[in-house]
Amino acid sequence: MNAISRSIPAAPVATSILAGLIGAGIQASRTPAMHEREADALGLRCLYRLIDLDRLGLGPDALPELLSAAERLGYTGLNITYPCKQAVIPLLDELSDDARAIGAVNTVVLKDGRRVGHNTDCSGFAEGFRRGLGSVPMDRVVLLGAGGAGAAVGHAAFHLGAGRLDIFDAEPARAAALANQINDRFGAGRALAITGQDGLRGAVAGADGLIHATPTGMAKFPGLPLPADMLHPRLWVAEIVYFPLETELLHTARAIGCRTLDGGGMAVFQAVDAFRLFTGVSPDAERIRAHFASMDAKAPAT
Repeated sequence: MNAISRSIPAAPVATSILAGLIGAGIQASRTPAMHEREADALGLRCLYRLIDLDRLGLGPDALPELLSAAERLGYTGLNITYPCKQAVIPLLDELSDDARAIGAVNTVVLKDGRRVGHNTDCSGFAEGFRRGLGSVPMDRVVLLGAGGAGAAVGHAAFHLGAGRLDIFDAEPARAAALANQINDRFGAGRALAITGQDGLRGAVAGADGLIHATPTGMAKFPGLPLPADMLHPRLWVAEIVYFPLETELLHTARAIGCRTLDGGGMAVFQAVDAFRLFTGVSPDAERIRAHFASMDAKAPAT
């Protein structure tokens, strides 16, 4: 088990689980099926519900009410996705070490009147990366996106051996904040916020790899997150979007000879760690991967 996965503790074993996913535009998510099918295989009972802000006509400001309702209804835990991974933090009683360091939460365990936040995006991305890309050059890596998911995969990049991380975000202040956070954790000068299209072009030109962590490329946000002519064949390109698995970015990168990684691995392995947190049972990761692969490609990144 890798160092990140060891930070995911086991909860007391539960035989019946009520869980949910809070996020916007999540109707096609594969997360419920992954949890419910794995629970069935282990002889557990799991009911996993979608709490879709778009369907409910709500925004992240509804999180206090939604968490309170989940507690009253006896939920075991919640997964948290866009746009709530950072907004949920002030509403929690405790954070795991990774969640505190990353500043984003995608899994909340509800137990004994307490709300404990975890980040399984970090461990999930790292495990998917190891299995999908193996050993690739990582002296210089560019990260697109400094939101909740970007923060998680940015930290994961250093667990994977990145030398330096150049961070670009549509909100420069957010990129700067993430760079400072990473430098505090991993050492001064390890991360740098870059601004402007010229800055991004220069960073990508000198990079070994590119990690994409924005919603661009999802079915509801089609397109490329950067101009296609910035890509070059020496790059490896890792995606966190998994609806569709073949994003325009991956299609374009593969066409010029880049090694690529889709977002499926992160989706699977963050669910593996979340399942362990919710149930106290170690799931069969390969079985969950098979569950994921058996589903139609209709899910948004979570």
